[in-house]
Amino acid sequence: MVQPYRPAPWLPGGHAQTIWPRFIPLARPALSRERIDTPDGDFLDLDWLPLRVRQPLVVLFHGLEGSSGSHYAKALMHALAARGWNGVVVHARGCSGESNRLLRAYHSGDSAELEWLLPRLHARADGAPLYAVGVSLGGNVLCKWLGEQGQAASRWLAAAASVCAPVDLGVSGRALDRGFNRVYAQYFLRTMKPRTLDKARRFPGQVDAATIAHCSSIRGFDDAFTSRVHGFRDADDYWTRCASKPLLKSVRTPLLLLQALNDPMVPAWSLATPDQLSSDVKPDYTAQGGHVGYVSGAPGGHLDWLPQRLLHFFEHGR
Repeated sequence: MVQPYRPAPWLPGGHAQTIWPRFIPLARPALSRERIDTPDGDFLDLDWLPLRVRQPLVVLFHGLEGSSGSHYAKALMHALAARGWNGVVVHARGCSGESNRLLRAYHSGDSAELEWLLPRLHARADGAPLYAVGVSLGGNVLCKWLGEQGQAASRWLAAAASVCAPVDLGVSGRALDRGFNRVYAQYFLRTMKPRTLDKARRFPGQVDAATIAHCSSIRGFDDAFTSRVHGFRDADDYWTRCASKPLLKSVRTPLLLLQALNDPMVPAWSLATPDQLSSDVKPDYTAQGGHVGYVSGAPGGHLDWLPQRLLHFFEHGR
């Protein structure tokens, strides 16, 4: 049984709990990379634990600008390896250390990517259960796909978990551009902008390089690039059409909805209420944890609570 989350007493508040995991030393697990071609002529890079026959497979969809090197990815893959399960981190386009081939990138509502990928991963599970974890942006995409698919999603997934997903993208997008949260926005933009400016050079006339070079907010970036390249009118249209919150009522696959009420990027008042969830969605709203932090233990801290919570849900459904 996994105990309720108790934060490290020396790490008070949502911001500290969000930032500190980046300073906890955790070695990368032994992963092997596989490159697969997408239906539209691009590629995805997948980082795999060594495959074990007839063991469950857990697929991780990372957050904004994440990768298999993100603290939560390393913690989860270590936990899976220790349990003898299989695990794979799916890198969103452009997040594996190499630019993707096309002008398009990845975004918070790209459920079409999951639609072709999950059946392929289900086949790789070879009859063992396939579970999915979506973190932050990846959690919104996963929740959106589950709601769109309804009962059909259970053909591929035995269960799923979403961690600190911005289910109301508009609220979270605007929150990132206010107060101390602008530190997080600049952290994301420091890698998003150079990668996008590289696309401007590779695809002349398709991207407004000057606007992107000078943008200093998530809204500005989503207005100038994300929305325009992926078929949305502007940032508001993108955030509205891609939010997963309105679709949670349609989920028909067991889904753990794990959220921290002191998450600085996902305001507590924007979370789904019980009447907005289907009976297959289990909300677990912890009082603390920050944004995908969940640090516990003595000074220095460790990150084992989150993976243990996820695996307990997959094994026991609660």
